[in-house]
Amino acid sequence: MNNPITLETPLQRGETKITSITLRKPNAGELRGLNLTDLLQMDVNAVTKVLPRISDPTLTEADVAALDPADLTALASEVAGFLLPKSARE
Repeated sequence: MNNPITLETPLQRGETKITSITLRKPNAGELRGLNLTDLLQMDVNAVTKVLPRISDPTLTEADVAALDPADLTALASEVAGFLLPKSARE
């Protein structure tokens, strides 16, 4: 697991307020049906599909749609970073 990403605008889900989200590196199966180029380009539709598969707490697609754009960008950047080889991240 990576460090949690603190949301600038917390999500409200019923009585629960989500203030941070931790993402884990997806495995190949969790990327099925997605175009890796779209994820690297932080395409909103692709990110919306993958975040529920790799987030803790688990986000729904509706949760992702309700995210502040700054929070979506932070999460999408993390996802894109997972797809880069170690040498490109250093």
